[in-house]
Amino acid sequence: MAGHFEALPGGGAAVALDEVEISILRSLAVQLMELIGPGDEPVEGEDPLAALFAEGPSEPPSDPALRRLFPDAYGDDTDELRQAAADFRRFTENDLRARKREDALTVVRTLDAVASAAAGEGGGVLKLTADESRCWLGALNDLRLTIGTRLDVKDDDESERLYRLPDSDPRKPMVMAYLWLGGLQESLVGTLMP
Repeated sequence: MAGHFEALPGGGAAVALDEVEISILRSLAVQLMELIGPGDEPVEGEDPLAALFAEGPSEPPSDPALRRLFPDAYGDDTDELRQAAADFRRFTENDLRARKREDALTVVRTLDAVASAAAGEGGGVLKLTADESRCWLGALNDLRLTIGTRLDVKDDDESERLYRLPDSDPRKPMVMAYLWLGGLQESLVGTLMP
């Protein structure tokens, strides 16, 4: 089970993680939440329905990783498509950001729980419910997209180039994280398939 998710009855998944893996995953999830940014806190006394109709940004983010996490819904070939993309972003990006934050927060909370339960043992077995597994899958995907953007990965063939980086290359730790997260993601997908 080490480093490989296995299916649990009821649609959940489990993986054995050592304390270093827990620390790395937690750190990456926290960095992802910082990148995505804080959510809008509801104002006390504010109409809860007003939040449903709050408008978000209409322009794509300037950070390439955020543009990858929050892409335009349509191309920008014409003024009409650019306007449609701006409208779509304005009404969907806040919810998408909230979901991505919640996915990353679920990773942090579940890792904290396993670290606390296995304190002093050097690691433990992370057991996820079906809902937590879906949150983890979303967060792993977002982490890989973010790291892949930072590494300038354009397609699947790029992984061969990444494997051949010399150990002295400063990108090597990020490459190792990217590849490791890909393995975790693939094994988690396998547990969620019927």
